[in-house]
Amino acid sequence: MIAIIKYNAGNIKSMQNALHRLGFEGVITDDRATILSAEKVIFPGVGEASTAMRHLKERGLDEVIKSVTQPFLGICLGLQLMCNKSEEGNTSCLSIFDADVKQFPPKDKVPHMGWNNFESIQGELFKGIDKNDDVYYVHSYYAELNNNTTAVCNYISPFSAALKKDNFYATQFHPEKSAGVGAQILRNFLEL
Repeated sequence: MIAIIKYNAGNIKSMQNALHRLGFEGVITDDRATILSAEKVIFPGVGEASTAMRHLKERGLDEVIKSVTQPFLGICLGLQLMCNKSEEGNTSCLSIFDADVKQFPPKDKVPHMGWNNFESIQGELFKGIDKNDDVYYVHSYYAELNNNTTAVCNYISPFSAALKKDNFYATQFHPEKSAGVGAQILRNFLEL
């Protein structure tokens, strides 16, 4: 069973549908025992950082997330909340990844919305993926490049398109909305 963490953020149903298309059952839950006993955990999200963090803390999900030992995948806002802090609402986050989340400067269209490829990729999430493959983004904030960066995208400036530390993985792009490339990345995670 794959646990999809239910919290005050959107896009959870599309993640459940993406798992179903790949032949996996995704259970949307905020139950501690269910999350900790799942084979894999997915932390998707579209929303605002301070509101989402407040919701996680009110339910004790911040501590649950940090104690997960099985493969864990954060997506978009999920990736950002796994960093130290976000400029969005000046929010203290989960500090799984030693990186800060910054707002894109208004030098180009913000949010970064649409398809983009990678400058570099590495690691097991990207098995069978080429750096010229496109994935889908919708975000106004980004994680700085850091020691946990496993994929780099360039929009206005280079940023972390994916991160990994121990059992924790995260993507700024939406694999569930990234057609065949995204399906392969999700499959790679589910086969870890």
